[in-house]
Amino acid sequence: MTTYSTYRPTPAPGRPQQPPLDSPAVDPVRWPDVARVPGGPARAAVAGQLLRGVARRLGLRVELPGGRLLVDAPDGAPTLRLHRPRDFHRRIGAGGLIGFGESYQAGDWDSPDLVALLTALATSPGTLVPPRLQGLRRWHAQRPPAAERGSEENTRRNIQRHYDLSNDLFALFLDPTMTYSAALFPADPTGAAAPRAGWAELPSAQHRKIDRLLDLAGVGPGTRLLEIGTGWGELALRAAGRGADVVTLTLSEEQRRLAERRIAEAGYAGQVEVRLCDYRTAEGRYDAVVSVEMIEAVGRPYWPAYFATLDRVLAPGGRAVLQAITMPHERMLASTDTYTWILKYIFPGGQIPSTEGLARAAAEHSGLRLTHWHAFGPHYAETLRLWRERFTARAEEVAGLGFDHVFRRMWELYLAYSEAGFRAGYLDVQHLLFTREEPAR
Repeated sequence: MTTYSTYRPTPAPGRPQQPPLDSPAVDPVRWPDVARVPGGPARAAVAGQLLRGVARRLGLRVELPGGRLLVDAPDGAPTLRLHRPRDFHRRIGAGGLIGFGESYQAGDWDSPDLVALLTALATSPGTLVPPRLQGLRRWHAQRPPAAERGSEENTRRNIQRHYDLSNDLFALFLDPTMTYSAALFPADPTGAAAPRAGWAELPSAQHRKIDRLLDLAGVGPGTRLLEIGTGWGELALRAAGRGADVVTLTLSEEQRRLAERRIAEAGYAGQVEVRLCDYRTAEGRYDAVVSVEMIEAVGRPYWPAYFATLDRVLAPGGRAVLQAITMPHERMLASTDTYTWILKYIFPGGQIPSTEGLARAAAEHSGLRLTHWHAFGPHYAETLRLWRERFTARAEEVAGLGFDHVFRRMWELYLAYSEAGFRAGYLDVQHLLFTREEPAR
């Protein structure tokens, strides 16, 4: 049976969770920090007061057991439905937003429209805690473990924890292209936002995104292309179809195995080489480098090494094109070195960059300069919605692969949380073109 995580967080002190009678028990070996509810009634009381204040400021509907409302709320307000208020407050009091996520995994709370609730919370993340109580953050602020920082050894382990879960799992909610990044749908006449897309439109939207990246990189017949982050091989296949010779790098054994099979079946084995190696050890000289949503796994301390690598492998006149999830620069600075629920359970060692941060790192540590960028965040919200709906609809098949209810709730929250970030504008996704400045003549 597929195992889904090697992560074993340190058990937190406290009493065992007591789930409701109709809720499955949480496996304390697989999920020690979800199976245990922290102690600390004083912190829980503070968390309860914070929830009351957030509900009033944002106009949230907080339903207590039995249907009673925590505070008055307008009709149609985003709803947080508490099943175990005491456990919810204790988790929030001890762990902040990590506790918020773990309480959802445990089933302490739910929502009839999870994305609407999370979007409301993501719209003003800096105001969730009033200024007079900002000092309380030290109670639960944590730094990422040293074992997850982006050294070569740690990066391999971090990537494998997510992408080696199971190819079959990803195939359940991704479209047939097996592309796990933002798609690019046809825009409305203003180009401002993607329309509400249907599942059948997703493969062509993924190809539209890939083609735009390859166009920016100038990939055509005879192009020597390096891809950093193979995924399951769709970009390499698309580039080979243009006549390029492709070397693509991955740290995931599962992805490499399926990508090589797909490449061979398409008849491009002679044009595409899949290497299992870290970006820092890349060899060769290339006309173009393309990397899709891989920079988020690098970690800010390692951006200099990343851009130095791009500079080293690019031939004169070469182009580097990244697809990157981004956030505002001030939010990036504020979140650096903060341990979050996403880092703990989904993407260990990650760091969402800002456009400004990447441009500075490239300029300071390479001859590359950011010369073009294009943002399309609303398209990622639509991509995530389609993935989330597909994942939820196929929950029984996910369970059949050996993933328990805590994992399924974790991924439902991850997909909804990410979608909300893009709908609120807290997150964006961009195509970034870097070119080398030529010396003055």
